[in-house]
Amino acid sequence: MSGLSPATPLRQVIATGLRGAFRLAQGRVDGLLQIEATTEGVRRSFYAALLCLPAFVALKLLAWSGAPPEAGLTRGFAAELIGYAISWAGFALASLPLAEAQGRRAEWPHFIAAWNWANVVQYLVLLGLTLPAAFGLPEVLARWLGLAALGYALWLEWFVAKVALNVPGGRAVGFVLLDLLIGIFVGGFVAQLAG
Repeated sequence: MSGLSPATPLRQVIATGLRGAFRLAQGRVDGLLQIEATTEGVRRSFYAALLCLPAFVALKLLAWSGAPPEAGLTRGFAAELIGYAISWAGFALASLPLAEAQGRRAEWPHFIAAWNWANVVQYLVLLGLTLPAAFGLPEVLARWLGLAALGYALWLEWFVAKVALNVPGGRAVGFVLLDLLIGIFVGGFVAQLAG
């Protein structure tokens, strides 16, 4: 486990978390060694949400380039930001009872910290595979790239749950499904807020 102290400078916390995330993104279990497994590590891992925010905004702007929200960009953007925060915090809160039900309460802080840092990789992949469509990539290829990005994101979520919680693959699927359900629920909520 990462030996960062509470006094570690923020840039080192971020660099260490990202190093771990990129190792996990390659299917390397040793990435967990870079991820803090403490309550403080969980708190600090939420800096990943700030790092992902520019990619989130870019993805929303790309999605709206053809059809902006009916209620306008300001209201749509405000609704999306609320949904972003709810999704990020909501998964952390909802995953704790699921981890407890599986007897993995002790591993939960390490899991959430790894999950948060891995989201940075997911957003980079999603953005990287979405940008070509904005520059004229044929629609059929853009859809395949989108499916590849989604498939990779789901695999990474599954892998992080499996290794950080030390559970069998089938039980790790439950955490991925929980994230998807929260995303669907929040998506509906955001759509209502956006008008």
